[in-house]
Formats: sequence, C-alpha cells, structure tokens
Amino acid sequence: MALARIMVVEDDDNLRHITQMQLNAAGYDTSVAADAEQAQELLKKSPTDLVITDLNMPGRSGLDLLKKIRLEYPETTVVIFTAYGTVETAVEAMRAGAYDYLTKPVHPYDLRSVVARAMERRKLMEEVRTLRQSIDQKFGFESIIGHSSGLMHVLDTAGRVAQTDATVLIQGETGTGKELLAKAIHFNSPRKKRPFVVINCGAIPHDLLESDLFGHVKGSFTGAFAHKKGKIELGDGGTLFLDEIGEMPLDLQVRILRLIQEREIEKVGGTVPIPIDVRIIAATHRDLDAMTKIGAFREDLYYRLAVVPIALPPLRHRSEDLPEFVAEFFRRSAQRHNRPELRLPHSILPLFSAYEWPGNIRQLQNVIERIVVLSRGPEITLADLPDFLHTITGDIPSKQAARDAEGMSLDAVEKQLILQALKKFNGNQTQTARYLGITRKTLLGRLAKHGIEKRMTTQRGE
Repeated sequence: MALARIMVVEDDDNLRHITQMQLNAAGYDTSVAADAEQAQELLKKSPTDLVITDLNMPGRSGLDLLKKIRLEYPETTVVIFTAYGTVETAVEAMRAGAYDYLTKPVHPYDLRSVVARAMERRKLMEEVRTLRQSIDQKFGFESIIGHSSGLMHVLDTAGRVAQTDATVLIQGETGTGKELLAKAIHFNSPRKKRPFVVINCGAIPHDLLESDLFGHVKGSFTGAFAHKKGKIELGDGGTLFLDEIGEMPLDLQVRILRLIQEREIEKVGGTVPIPIDVRIIAATHRDLDAMTKIGAFREDLYYRLAVVPIALPPLRHRSEDLPEFVAEFFRRSAQRHNRPELRLPHSILPLFSAYEWPGNIRQLQNVIERIVVLSRGPEITLADLPDFLHTITGDIPSKQAARDAEGMSLDAVEKQLILQALKKFNGNQTQTARYLGITRKTLLGRLAKHGIEKRMTTQRGE
C-alpha cells in the first residue's frame, strides 16, 4: 500500500525540517516547501494527499495557498500552522476549507494525531466516492439487461424523465424489474445523493401502513411510546418508491394524494403539517385504470401518479433478450457459488426461449441459480433442468445433433425444435403450443418469425 504523501509548507527552516523528520518517522512520504510559490510548483509535479502550511509567510499567505489548493486540487486535504494568539485567523482558514489547525509550538503527539485524523477522513471520503460510483454503475440504465425494441423505448422514456421531478407510474407484471427501473431513475436524477425509500404497499399490514408511511406522535395509539418519523419523512429530499400502489387502501390513497398536491404530511395523531420534498415513483402489476372504473382505486390519485406512465414488457414479449438474460444470470450465479468452471451448452438455450416464464425475470433468475447450485457435472445437462422445462424436451436432438447445434444460431435451433414438435402433432397448433409450454398466440409469432408456412399447420385443438 502506497505511503500517504504529505507536504510541509513553512518558512522557518528549523520547524520545517523537524516536522518533516517527525512525519517520516511516523511512516509518511514527506516533501517540504519554503513558501506558497514553491508549494504550487511541487503540487504540479506530484499529487499530494495532505498539505500542512503556515498562515504567515513572506509573499503569498498560507490562506491564499489554501484557496488555490481548494480550487485546483479539491481532493487534497489542508491543515494550518498558526501561532499562539491568532486562532481567529485559523478559524477563518477552516471556513475557507482547511480541515484543522495546529498551534505553534507543535507537540509531536498533536502533529501525529491531526495527521492521522486527516488521513482517516480522506480514506472515508475515498470509500464513499467508490461506493457512489459502484451504486451509479449498479443502478445505471446500462445495467438493465436487454436490447429489444420494447426495452429501448422504456429506457429512452426513463432516461428523459430521470432529469426531472415528474411523478412516474411504472406498470408491469410481477418480476419484470419495476424496482430496478425505479432505482435507475433515482440514481440518474439530481436527487441521487439523497435517500431512495421503498414502501411495499402490499407487504405491510393495513393497521401498520399508515404509521410506517407518515409516522406518529407519542400517545397517538396504544404502544406509541415515543414520536416516530415515517418513511416519507425519512426520505425528505430524495425519492419515495411506492411499490404495488394498487394494494393501498382507499383511506390512505387520500393522504398520498395530499402529499402530491400539497407537499406536506401529518403524523398519526398529529395536527401540525410537516412540509416534505420527495419525488414519487409508483409501481403496480394491476390495471389501475380498470380499478378506477369499479371504485377500487381513486381516479384523482391515478391521474396524479400517471404523469409519466412507463409500461415494462413481460419477458415473453422480449424473446430476443432472453439469451442475454440467461448468459448474464448464469455468469453471476456461477461466480457467486464459486463454480467458474461450469458450462451452459448452447443446445439447451432454446428450451429457455420456448417457455413463457409467467414469473418473468425474477423466475428466470431463480431457476438459473437453482440449476447452478444443484448441477453435478462440469456442464449443465437436460437432467439438471426443472420439470417444467422437461415438458418441451421430448424430441430434443440426439447427442450428435446437439453437438451440431452448438455451431448453429439460437434462432436455427429454436426453429428446429418447433418443426419437430409440429411433426409430432401433425401440424396441430394447439397441441404443439401446449407441448412447447407456450401460448398458441406466441407460437403463431414464432412461426411467422421463422417463415414456417401455415400450410404445415392446423388450427384445430384436441
């Protein structure tokens, strides 16, 4: 690990060299400068973690040097030397961005203590910066898997709305990645350094949801022994993600409507409005428009939430993305479970594409993880697949054909499977679709995609 680099800027020769010796003895890589001009020349040549500078020097003052460092080298920490009786000047320097000050004459213990604290602070700042970068990478739009036209439209809309404070309603089936998209919007917005607070409206009991959302005052109900902030208040300045908003009771929908309209809340048992600044992103797998027509969801709240509606397509409508999902989830699972040698042959991939995946991305991810964990050999085989995928393996090609398939495109393998299934059921579309584990509508789409002539099929069922 590289030594921390410290520069001592001091016009007193004795103090400058004594300080350098003490810092070298403490294990730091130390350089020295006699004035601000020399310090600036050294800074240009070599990056420095910490500058310890005297305030009163001939020529430019230490305060001028501090301001220059803060402007041109913002990641460099500055500590000030000051003489006894000029603490007010040191306080001014700290207001200008200095981390701390040392009063002359400097005791070696005080010097080591201040430097150690400054280095620890710098380390924490670097960790925070790294964490923020990893969060940005993890929740950036580029982290969302797939390149299908439907997904590209979603990401284009989400990318544009992220820079605004508009309320967003994300609609999609369970497991399509609604929370991941909400996080990507938040972490690409001006609010990204503020909280991202998740409320699952369907997972919290009704009698606890109100207090969990809005907080309560002491004595407002049995068991309320102290004031409590709700999640909305804790998310002030950030983004509030209301997951499964369709499950929220009607009486609480009124209070969410007030939050959106008035930008304020009242705690349970409270009477004083509390101003709140949150951006709201809601998500649901339900058809809220239909729910408003039967009175199960407030129409006024629906229109307030759906300022920018985003519909996430189900996985069965993103067939071109599925190989990418399988490959990425397989890579992650193999890495997480320490099985880097495990292989997934191309000949098996069409089985994943042929299935409807009613649980969408979440189901696919869980299935692949189970396969990785339970497989015995160095390569995934048909025996490792779950039973519902076995239902479409009746006419999987022989081992030789499977080896040949590894040199074919996924589309070619899929077409071969469909042709074999059609042959098995004499062209009957209904039986073929059921055998492949897909709907007849999906089968028709695959027939058109692969140019399989309709004269080879019949529409009658069993």
